[in-house]
Amino acid sequence: MLGIIISKIQKYRYKKYMASLIQRGLKIGKNSHVLDGAFLDPSHCFLISIGDNCTLAPNVRLIAHDASMKNFLGFAKIGRIKIHDNCFLGDSVMVLPGVSIGPNAIVGAGSVVTHNIPPNSVAAGNPAKVITSLDEFMKKHKENKEKHRCFPYEQFNIALISEENKKEMIDYLENNMSYIGRKMVSPSEK
Repeated sequence: MLGIIISKIQKYRYKKYMASLIQRGLKIGKNSHVLDGAFLDPSHCFLISIGDNCTLAPNVRLIAHDASMKNFLGFAKIGRIKIHDNCFLGDSVMVLPGVSIGPNAIVGAGSVVTHNIPPNSVAAGNPAKVITSLDEFMKKHKENKEKHRCFPYEQFNIALISEENKKEMIDYLENNMSYIGRKMVSPSEK
């Protein structure tokens, strides 16, 4: 019970935090999700824009200023951060000032983005570098999914997974990789 109350308080605080940033100029497009723990430079949030259909995973940091030289030079660097439509930023990605992430880009977990990421690409690392095209990345995972089990989301999602299904997943993943998701339905099947 206490866990539920704490969770509700955290969600309320985060919703308030996001509303405050938007009021101060942060731009967030339609159907975009900024997950818990993200830090969107509150002092310069008006320099940050996030397009439509984006996901910022937990602990993503968008930092539109760099005050590292302030004590020495008396000024700080600032720059716009633009996350274009249909982007995914993995857990703990850090985006520094003056960076644009092109449409349909994925940035891997833990990456530090110091330079622009082109459209339709997948980038990772510190500093983040393009490692493949979005098309190649999707092709690879579609092929891998055919070779490995895909756990149905309806039975194995975090909110509803049973102890029996947890054990089944743990056992399978001991020597395999896998996927979890809903069945993709082609337009002709609808």
